[in-house]
This record gives sequence, C-alpha cells and structure tokens, in this order.
Amino acid sequence: MKMYLLFSHKLTDAQIEDAKKLGVDEFVYLPADLQRKFSNVPPELESIKEYAKDFEKFLENAKSGDYVLIQVDFGLTCHMVNFSKSKGLIPVYATTKRISKDVKKDSKVVKISEFEHIRFRKY
Repeated sequence: MKMYLLFSHKLTDAQIEDAKKLGVDEFVYLPADLQRKFSNVPPELESIKEYAKDFEKFLENAKSGDYVLIQVDFGLTCHMVNFSKSKGLIPVYATTKRISKDVKKDSKVVKISEFEHIRFRKY
C-alpha cells in the first residue's frame, strides 16, 4: 500500500513508523516542480479548482485504498480531500503535540516549541 504525500516537508521517522502501522510500505513524494507549486498556493485565486488539476493528475496512479497525506492551504486541502475520497483513496492528516520550553538566553527568555507526531487521522 502507498501513501501519496501532498505535504510541505519530508516525513519524520515517527511519521514513517506510524504510516507503516497502517500498512503503508511505499511513500510517493511530489516531484520538485509540483512541490514548489504545492507549497506556494496563491492567495489571490478566487477558485482553487484549476490550480488543483496538477495535484489531481499526480494521484492518477493511486489505487483505491491508498493513503493520501494532505496538509496545505485550507481551500486546496478541502478540494483534494474531496477528490481523494471520490477516487476511493484514504485522505489523512498528521496530528501533533506541542511541547514548549522557555530557555534563558543572555538577559532574555526565548520560547522554543517542538512538535511531536502523535498519529495520522482520517479526514
């Protein structure tokens, strides 16, 4: 089973292990040109429909039951979740726990936040 990644960064080791628990044995990243497009959704667009076509095409080879990790601009996320479901794919997103620490640096206190992957959740 594959997991297609409509996601802005590389998976962490914890995310890879969690996906394997779902039965995923292959990860399909966006090609570099699509990754740039995915990570830079223009806020000026009135509709996301035309913009999403390249990402729909990216999922052409996905088989029913494959997972799609989708986390991006809200409008594109909604569109791609609906598209994925219409093709029998399983759209998911990553949940995290924020761990904040206050660290004294010179005469200032700096807040550092770490995000720990907890699980994938179905849309």
